Amino acid sequence: MSQQPEQKTQPKEQVISLYQGSKRIHPKLAKGRFANWRILVVLATQLVFYGIPWLMWGDRQAVWFDIPGRHFYIFGLTLVPGDLIYLTGILLLSAFGLFWWTTIAGRLWCGYACPQTVYTEIMLWIDHLVEGDRNKRLKLDKEPWNARKIRIKLTKYLLIFLVAAWTGITFAGWFVPIRELTADIFSLNFAAISGGTLFAAAFYGFMTWLMGHIMREQVCLHMCPYARFQSAMFDHDTLIISYDTARGEPRGARKKNVSREETELGDCINCTMCVQVCPTGIDIRDGLQYQCIGCAACIDACDEIMDKMNYPRGLIRYTTEGALAKEYPENKIPSRLLRPRVVGYGAVLALVAAGLIVSLFFRQTVRVDVIKDRGVMVRQNKEGWLENAYNLRIINASEDVKILTAEVEGLEDIKMSGLPADGLRLEGGQTVTVPVQVAVIPEYAEKGSNPIRFTFRYTDAQNPEDSSTISEKSTFIGE
Repeated sequence: MSQQPEQKTQPKEQVISLYQGSKRIHPKLAKGRFANWRILVVLATQLVFYGIPWLMWGDRQAVWFDIPGRHFYIFGLTLVPGDLIYLTGILLLSAFGLFWWTTIAGRLWCGYACPQTVYTEIMLWIDHLVEGDRNKRLKLDKEPWNARKIRIKLTKYLLIFLVAAWTGITFAGWFVPIRELTADIFSLNFAAISGGTLFAAAFYGFMTWLMGHIMREQVCLHMCPYARFQSAMFDHDTLIISYDTARGEPRGARKKNVSREETELGDCINCTMCVQVCPTGIDIRDGLQYQCIGCAACIDACDEIMDKMNYPRGLIRYTTEGALAKEYPENKIPSRLLRPRVVGYGAVLALVAAGLIVSLFFRQTVRVDVIKDRGVMVRQNKEGWLENAYNLRIINASEDVKILTAEVEGLEDIKMSGLPADGLRLEGGQTVTVPVQVAVIPEYAEKGSNPIRFTFRYTDAQNPEDSSTISEKSTFIGE
């Protein structure tokens, strides 16, 4: 009898996906002291964002970034393109402020005031208002589409659309007069609104909907670079949200009011409430994770459970890795925050802030650039004097009318013409270019380049005693 060859079993074909779609996170609404602080911060930031464009300063919008007019109005301060140096100061303040704050308190900015967190929180409020708490939302998502589900979803999307639309309109209102913009929108006078304004409002409103409602925690998990480089600024003394493993483990369920000694378990009853309230869907009990935004929702949830079990609060709390490792007591945390890195960042931050404030205080409100006319190097006028042509580019960075006078020195018998005898009147926010001529008797001007100096004096039209001077160097070409 011949033996049949052994047949090998072919492995079943498997399809391995390199991309795993994210599941919608429906966090439970946390209640407690930190949730109340988060609500206050959300309301405060949105009061600033939505409210400031409506404030008036005289006859104009108090804060108005007039890009076409190349003027930025911030209450009584007017900035022009020549003031871009102050943008450098603001960027330095932001950078060192971020380093300083992160070294002290970790990601408190992310958990309370970051625009992504703020608008995600607002969208979650709408979810909770219309669809109910976490369990109801999960149940609604599993239901088949029917009249009730369509009504609830349409109501939610309408509220989200209104929030996103008003956010986009407000954003555009920082760059154009918001009172005129809203009047044109509500009267459907879209022809009076520029295409750039409409695009800015629509784009920002769309991004509010996309980031706050659709992507939500995905921005924090996969798009935000802050979570990735924060580890370079963390150390054992940085304030973080952490689960006290020594106190909580081993975890396990038990009846209410049962002591730890009776069960030989830790204080964690494994209720997973800390996971259910987390907006990024992590389990804080797994240790420090870059996905944690420091919102403290897990602290509120855990404290509520501890109260019900008659256990002390603080199983999950704001602490430091050093305190958890018993390197120093919990009550020493405030003093540990004053360490060299924090002091160094704080000192640089204070210096940059002081420099920015001082430079703003002493800035010239009128700027003059003396530009040599290269088309006419030197010529002889009707009087037989040598003459050079210049262009004065004058910027009045204030909102007050200024009177500008000028004189030139550096050569004997030098004189200037082109400006009115009683001074040049500059309206508030005006930028002008004025051609002037400087003439010298030929015997007093050496061949080639001769250094000269322009001195400009400007006074307030309403208060002549308020005056300042500007000095600018230039050259006079002789022959």
